[in-house]
Amino acid sequence: MTNALEYNSERNHLIIPEYGRHLQKMVDHAIGIEDDEERNKVARSIIAVMGNMNPHLRDVPDFQHKLWDQLFIISDFKLNVESPFPEPSKEQLEEHPEPLAYPQNFPKYRFYGNNIKRMIDEAKQYDEGPLKEALVYTIANHMKKSFLNWNRDTVDDNVIFDHLKELSNGELNLKNSDEDLSDSSNLLRGRKKHSKSSPKKSGRKGRKRH
Repeated sequence: MTNALEYNSERNHLIIPEYGRHLQKMVDHAIGIEDDEERNKVARSIIAVMGNMNPHLRDVPDFQHKLWDQLFIISDFKLNVESPFPEPSKEQLEEHPEPLAYPQNFPKYRFYGNNIKRMIDEAKQYDEGPLKEALVYTIANHMKKSFLNWNRDTVDDNVIFDHLKELSNGELNLKNSDEDLSDSSNLLRGRKKHSKSSPKKSGRKGRKRH
């Protein structure tokens, strides 16, 4: 009796475990079929079984494409059948993706974040006028708030203006402006309120022992 047992350590590796051992065996069987017509028929039957595992998606064209791709992957690209979709290649599957570009930022001004740089680049595209001026001051105030979140002490407006000018390559300059930025205490007020307001602990009154 023990000779008929099949141990997992002796079984072939499951390429896509989600479909289970039986479907892997069906694919292995289809690979060994010599008759082209019969092999294609079996392949379509296997696709139907795979689709039955996700009945709500089995008739969606994109999902059908995915099933055929997975069939070739399960067969280790050894299954020679006619697919209604372009057959994927093993080289394409093993191809490493292109590395993602890391967001560039000024290392010494990391506390501002990348969104500030995007906002500055956008503001540079605006025509001169009240709208651009309001946008630039809004950006400068946000920069000041970000600076204060990083450094709890106060910060002079000229420091923010210098950083704004540097980040905009000299195109946004508020150093000669008469208008001041928001006061540091006003910018920090919301943060202080948030930090002080902590949820009350719910406790149980203990019973008095007699």
